Amino acid sequence: MPKSAEELSELLDIENIDVNLFRGRQPDTELQRVFGGQVAAQALIAGARTVDERFRAHSLHSYFLRPGDTAVPIVYDVENLRDGRSFATRRVVGRQHGRPIYLMSVNFQVEEEGLEHQDVMPVVPAPDETRPLADLFRARGAGHSDGWEREWAAIDVRYIGNSRVGGVVVDDTEPARAQLWVRIGGRLSDDPLEHQAAFTYASDMTLIGAALIPHDKYVVSPGMQVASLDHTIWFHRPFRADEWWLFDQHSPSASGGRGLALARVFTESGDLVATVAQEGLIRDHGDPA
Repeated sequence: MPKSAEELSELLDIENIDVNLFRGRQPDTELQRVFGGQVAAQALIAGARTVDERFRAHSLHSYFLRPGDTAVPIVYDVENLRDGRSFATRRVVGRQHGRPIYLMSVNFQVEEEGLEHQDVMPVVPAPDETRPLADLFRARGAGHSDGWEREWAAIDVRYIGNSRVGGVVVDDTEPARAQLWVRIGGRLSDDPLEHQAAFTYASDMTLIGAALIPHDKYVVSPGMQVASLDHTIWFHRPFRADEWWLFDQHSPSASGGRGLALARVFTESGDLVATVAQEGLIRDHGDPA
């Protein structure tokens, strides 16, 4: 996986192979399937490259249909659904081996002024007052931290806490909540699309884990089968993915082998810049030992 901001930028710089047809490269990885954030970020880039530069993505809705093969490129087929004066809509299908593995609908809007309000940012410790997520994995066993540092070196994640383990204000009405500071660990260009895509990439890393908190489980817990089923992002305000943003996650429900997780995304200055939602498969097969 990308080991720096530069390598992440290269991964997201997909190739235009025909009209509305793009090809995304694969990184060097030990993962058994393509990381969902990678597919979503590349698909967003593909869709954005077919609209006028005046438009910015304001929402995307997507489904992970099949596990992706890390050994072959992904082809992204973009369908133009609408070109309006203020909004444009694209449908993007990611394919491998002749079959769809991912589906996204993405809406774009020309920037305009409008009514303004937002949630207030939670009171949390500053990034430099929190510990790297790799330290938390290291406390659970070297294998977890080694894997994290090998695969996710391009992303700086600082763990604040969750509703079971300190750092988060406990609210009995929200038993599944976790908070993290996140940023791309290096400098990106000033292209707003690159920041949206880099954020999309990182937004799939920790979200569904919030659904496991009340059950004292983790994505890497023995016997857990976890996979993203869908992913949605609403972009509210421009921001830089290479500067700290608070990922305020909570899971309102888990049932039927699925967990739903939501996240509010704030900059250090308190601006609410995005909202993310994801439903994932969370099957507990028990500890195989």
